[in-house]
Amino acid sequence: MSDHKRVIVIFPHPDDETFGAGGTLASLTEAGAEVTYWCGTLGEMGRNMGNPVFANRETLSSYRKKELEEAAAVLGVGVVHLGYRDKTIEFEVLEEMVTHLRTKLEEEKPDLVITHYPGYAVHPDHDALGRAAVEAIKEMDEDVRPDVWLHAISNDSVRELGEPAILTDISEYWDTKWKAIRTHLSQADGMVDLINREDQLERLKTERFYTLDQLKS
Repeated sequence: MSDHKRVIVIFPHPDDETFGAGGTLASLTEAGAEVTYWCGTLGEMGRNMGNPVFANRETLSSYRKKELEEAAAVLGVGVVHLGYRDKTIEFEVLEEMVTHLRTKLEEEKPDLVITHYPGYAVHPDHDALGRAAVEAIKEMDEDVRPDVWLHAISNDSVRELGEPAILTDISEYWDTKWKAIRTHLSQADGMVDLINREDQLERLKTERFYTLDQLKS
């Protein structure tokens, strides 16, 4: 799929890595890449508590952290927690987040970063952390700047941005992605319902990413 060897994934929530890029991550690790998920928050303010309910507001973060550990093991990726608070990333000082991420990226020296496309990622946390990640990468020296793959979720993304440059057929890795989805027990019901619609299943077997060159100024 690619010749990238060191990959950093920057999304805000436990489960974003699986729902948004699980097949891609599985393919990268199988190809020998070292992949680490930098998870922005513990998802402690999520509305889903399992079905039937097994968590509450006080315990949800512990469940979601454990679910992420299990999903990461399935996908073959490492996990780093960035320590932001769920549903508040948009209120963080952008410059401070940019410095935080740029410093860490310069230390880790990835050749690929996967994050959300700011403004087209639906959730305020997605947009805010994606924006900080993009700005951090732009501040890096060109000779060490990694490739960037941007995950857009909004319904208007193709209409406004055109077709994404990276279209990854993950059919071969669907069983792995599905297993990882099922580890996110507190959050998985919506995805399971979507997958059970036959008209959606084939679409879900392609993961799509824009490149930095496609970023709107």
